Amino acid sequence: MSVPILLSYIVLGFTLAAPIGPVNSARLDKGIKNGFWHAWVVGAGSMIADAIFMLMVYLGMVQFLGIPVVQIFLWLFGGFILIYSGLESIKGASSITLTYSREKDSLFKCFVIGFVMSITSPLSILFWLGIYGSVLAKTAQTSGTEQLLIYSSMIFLGLTFWDLFVAGLTTGFRKLLNVKSLIAISIFSGISLIAFGLYFSYQGITALL
Repeated sequence: MSVPILLSYIVLGFTLAAPIGPVNSARLDKGIKNGFWHAWVVGAGSMIADAIFMLMVYLGMVQFLGIPVVQIFLWLFGGFILIYSGLESIKGASSITLTYSREKDSLFKCFVIGFVMSITSPLSILFWLGIYGSVLAKTAQTSGTEQLLIYSSMIFLGLTFWDLFVAGLTTGFRKLLNVKSLIAISIFSGISLIAFGLYFSYQGITALL
């Protein structure tokens, strides 16, 4: 097992987490308004959900996620959470100051937001089934169970690096921005979350009908 191969799986995990989506929008919002730890905790919640998906794929439990009733629930509940979080972000934008209180959002609340956004996201499920499932299938052909666990750990390490990167980035941005910029970013993040929520809801209603 060579170092370049291990590094390639870390890079895979990093890039898997990078696309702009609901969780990264929430990271941006919480990090700029509250600081490093709030952004990191949103990502930590998301990573726990990712770990559950990885475990389900690894254990071959993915057929449960293919049940239509389960998919409809995930679309609708995920849509509700995203729309609620987006509205809350926009509503709270008017009260932002450069000394934004860290108590405005508790770390636990941020963790729950990250976890629920990921665990109820059918897009995350399809993402992990497609990407991680194919990685497992490819690795299983040439490697044993021990190597599968190592490669999976490297992917998760990549996710962790992305979370730290975004948390540090938002904290750095926050020091360079004025109140108007913070408010604009908060509103943009909120609109982004609502847009994702409406898309999820539409998919859920379409599947239901």
